[in-house]
Amino acid sequence: VEEAYKINRENGDNHWAESIQKEMNDVYVAFHILDDDQAVPPGYQYMDCHLVFDVKFDGFRFKSRMVAGGHMVDTPAFLTYASVVSRETVRIALTIAALHDLEVKAADVQNAYLTAPTAEKVWTTCGPEFGPNAGKKALIVRALYGLKGSGASYRNHISDCMQHLGYEPCKADPDLWMKPKTHPEDGFEYYSYVLIYVDDILAISHEALQDLDKIDYYFKMKKESNQENILSCLHFFIG
Repeated sequence: VEEAYKINRENGDNHWAESIQKEMNDVYVAFHILDDDQAVPPGYQYMDCHLVFDVKFDGFRFKSRMVAGGHMVDTPAFLTYASVVSRETVRIALTIAALHDLEVKAADVQNAYLTAPTAEKVWTTCGPEFGPNAGKKALIVRALYGLKGSGASYRNHISDCMQHLGYEPCKADPDLWMKPKTHPEDGFEYYSYVLIYVDDILAISHEALQDLDKIDYYFKMKKESNQENILSCLHFFIG
């Protein structure tokens, strides 16, 4: 971080500083900063956190990514594996959509892991990127990238979302979520589908965009208790 700021000073720009600020605005929700007189609760393991820097080829965008040093702590006792929808399921779902003239809409969840609470008990010391909180102790309360159980934590979180919205997992593929619907125009009864591949979501129904809006609303409500300014959690990339 200090080297990134040094490069800014030498070049007379703020590219890395702006990149760091953007990333910290997104990931701050993952940290519960302790007061100076607060002790770390029993049972928590220490780990380092650090920023990874990169320059993207899409417009030479400066990118900073906060990651946790999950290699420094014990492997959680719970399952850390997160499944994804199969290629065959996607093909079958798209075929059904074509046969019944259903809408197909796609989206991804922005900062997906950070939307989920973490089941691991870990803490860290804030670095200079935390500004006035640098040097303070912080509990990691969200599924930060780099934690061993982040994938499973996010998978459980989005599963809770789908069940809350009335969907059930397919017995043949648990990452295909199904919900009975009736088409208002002709009374056709069918199952609407939501297919999940980590943070990529595919919705298939006669009102697919509205289905994605409901998922987006659920995630926004989950974030609202931690952030005052709520932006859309889903990024729609197919019209």
